[in-house]
Amino acid sequence: MRTGIISATLAFLCWGLFPLYFNALKDVPPGQILAHRVVWSLLFLAIVLTFRRQWSWLPAVLRRPRVIGSFVASAFLLSVNWLVYIWAVNNGHVIEGSLGYFINPLVNIMFGYLILKERLRSVQWMAIALAALGVAWLTWQTGSVPWIALILASSFGAYGLMRKTAALGALEGLSFETMVLFPLALGYLAWLGVLGQNGFINAASDDTRWLLVAAGPITAIPLLLFASGARKIPLAVLGMLQYISPTIQFLLGVWLFHEAFTAERLVGFVLIWSALALYAAEGLWRNRQNKLGSDPF
Repeated sequence: MRTGIISATLAFLCWGLFPLYFNALKDVPPGQILAHRVVWSLLFLAIVLTFRRQWSWLPAVLRRPRVIGSFVASAFLLSVNWLVYIWAVNNGHVIEGSLGYFINPLVNIMFGYLILKERLRSVQWMAIALAALGVAWLTWQTGSVPWIALILASSFGAYGLMRKTAALGALEGLSFETMVLFPLALGYLAWLGVLGQNGFINAASDDTRWLLVAAGPITAIPLLLFASGARKIPLAVLGMLQYISPTIQFLLGVWLFHEAFTAERLVGFVLIWSALALYAAEGLWRNRQNKLGSDPF
């Protein structure tokens, strides 16, 4: 339990600090950062798989077209999520990006209801209603739908839904997804090199180049920590720990990047935070009741 909590906490801390990393690369276009993230992640993951002698899964996957198709779809969703988040950080929308990951658990509930036909409990419906009210309030106050948050939440929710029934584990699945994206990412970087627009080649300093290379371990290590921790701790504990990331991102947006956060905007966030608190409290209570041998609903 202790090592599981430590591993998961470290993973969420890493993800929470991602705005610092992407902001350090703000002079590199988001599409190029994404491409480098794919290329260097595959190299890092290939080293990990080789060290662990864990390549036996690949030939079997290549003989299963349906599995390949599912991972092509999940790779697309993951790349959309990464690209939008990188763009958000580098364009002064860290707070709205954090909002996407705050509402992601509630999006997961809705996907479970709509797609997996899971039954929602009354308190879960209340949490979803509160979150929807918060999003509606933010839309009314700003005059536009918080599309960054909604794309991040829906793309990662759909990605999680696909990985929930995936044929591969976390390490193998991420490796195969990056294999799917690798030809496109490498081709894009090569094309930019021919045009003389490759941010890696044209970087003003080696620091930028090393930061792009670091995208590999920065992407993969938190995932490996998360996968290790998730196997050792209850889902209820994991669910509570997941709010570490958006909380850090939110605080960075307010205090470090000095993004605008008015009292009117705070009202919308309070509604969403209240929805999450209600959802988390209901989950903990239900888990406690199940351990005692009774179902409160």
